[in-house]
Amino acid sequence: MKVLVTGVAGFIGSHTAERLTKMGHDVLGVDNFCDYYSLELKQMNADAVKDSGVEIINLDLRTSNLKELLPLDIDYIFHFAAQPGISASSSFEDYFTNNIIATKNLIDYALACEDFKMFANIGTSSIYGLEATFPEDVAPKPASHYGVTKLAAEQLVLQKSREQQMQSCSLRLYSVIGPRERPEKMYTKLIACGLNDEAFPLYEGSNTHLRSFTYVGDIVDGVVSVIGNEEKVNGEIINLGTEVEHTTQEGIEAVEAVLGKQIAMNIIPKRAGDQLRTKANIDKARRLLNYNPQTSLMDSVRSQVEWYKANF
Repeated sequence: MKVLVTGVAGFIGSHTAERLTKMGHDVLGVDNFCDYYSLELKQMNADAVKDSGVEIINLDLRTSNLKELLPLDIDYIFHFAAQPGISASSSFEDYFTNNIIATKNLIDYALACEDFKMFANIGTSSIYGLEATFPEDVAPKPASHYGVTKLAAEQLVLQKSREQQMQSCSLRLYSVIGPRERPEKMYTKLIACGLNDEAFPLYEGSNTHLRSFTYVGDIVDGVVSVIGNEEKVNGEIINLGTEVEHTTQEGIEAVEAVLGKQIAMNIIPKRAGDQLRTKANIDKARRLLNYNPQTSLMDSVRSQVEWYKANF
């Protein structure tokens, strides 16, 4: 199988590309290497992916002529590339162009491929809104530009299934953690603060927020299991994450336990659009993909600490 992975130098995209290669697939990765976060980390991820046998092309899905720059014999697309998260430094145009325009361009490219099998869009629990504890058929209520534009991207992809122009699905991911997590995300930042004796910037009240902190390997298990189940998942939205909930405070304490030290907190004002609770409802994923995430929070944190110490 010839597979295209977008956002291949990112956190989850890089792990997925490596897994697909180990499964015997011919993997091509694309990334625009934007400076939203450390280009050093992105290059580190890209180097690891290249070492596994993946070819990487540097291009921007928003502006590049994909039909000219990419081969037309791709069988599968796993679309991770996006403007991520909730950030005051990201404009609405950033979210609109990276999450909607880029996705539309990628869909047009997929439709031009000769024997295309499946477009797997990578969505997010942020589509549900301030609380994400629901099955996939609940009406979404996104509370951020990120959630709104990811919902629009998801619907652009699924539209093509409804029109029977191609097979597609969308996988909504929940609070992924583990090695290669972005530097502004909670666990990487906690580990960095703990090791460097710095105060962690904690949003006021967020220590009581509930999350389905899911190990990246468990997420990748679900993502790649789409292959071979095309008829089952065509046109479907599927939640991927753990059903186990932890508070942000429990996450902080897990990092402190692994590091063997207490981390100072710097309380900062609340962030608009931040989710209060996420708990992955994965009944559908169990039924369609035999999905069963198993990695505990402590094991996830240990793996991420080991990665951080080895690389920074």
